Amino acid sequence: MSMPELRAAGISEILAPVFAKITGHGPNQQFIDIGENANGGPVPPSSTFWLGTDNNGRDLFIRILYGARISLVVGVLATAISVALGVVFGLAAGFIGGFVDTFIARLIDVMLSIPFLIIAISVAYISGPSLWLVIVIVGVLSFTYLARIVRGQVISIKNREFIEAARALGAGPWRTMFVDLLPNVMAQVIVYATLLIPAAIVLEASLSFLGVGVPPPTADWGSMISDASGFFQYGYWWFLLFPSLALLTTTLAFNIFGDSVRDALDPRAGIYV
Repeated sequence: MSMPELRAAGISEILAPVFAKITGHGPNQQFIDIGENANGGPVPPSSTFWLGTDNNGRDLFIRILYGARISLVVGVLATAISVALGVVFGLAAGFIGGFVDTFIARLIDVMLSIPFLIIAISVAYISGPSLWLVIVIVGVLSFTYLARIVRGQVISIKNREFIEAARALGAGPWRTMFVDLLPNVMAQVIVYATLLIPAAIVLEASLSFLGVGVPPPTADWGSMISDASGFFQYGYWWFLLFPSLALLTTTLAFNIFGDSVRDALDPRAGIYV
């Protein structure tokens, strides 16, 4: 059920340049004559502009498709950073223990005690809006929960018989962590990663909505929603509705996909080898 939704999101992201060529409308191309009404506001959906235009006379449909590219890139890359950091810190804390475990646990507690958006907004404001900065911020600040999950799983299985057998055969700590332990926690990592992607997409949209995310004129759902919020009360409903629906359906599709993965890789089914 979720795969068609994810496939549709991926197709719309990949085919954005194709639709731009079909319509003859670029994502940042302004149509002052036909893309704005007599009052200088957006025009509603029509055969020329399938989802209407925005406040600058740009094709909203094309910008939403290009915005999907930004959201998916941020979601996937930020999640990859979070997974890498979460796995490394979680393995180290759970397997080594002692001072390393205490230090990582306190570091995670400190990071969790500070509101995410405050850190992200502060860093983005100081450094200036940037796509890659958003990816790094979202990725680095989202690994804490995954690290805790990996740490707990490692602690629960590091004294099992197959780990003791690997040590008896001369396996070093690095091999034990990444060859013997890691495959047995990958089910939880994969499940959590699928749920991190929609969270990263929403966080990126939130930063762009607040003006510290992806800089304009790059098509981005968060900035589109921000721009549209001042026009909705004047009857320009399409300007706010369609970017919001794009964000909603994408995050919903990934959440459904994450639930499906979780059901398929149910830890209670026995994942240890």
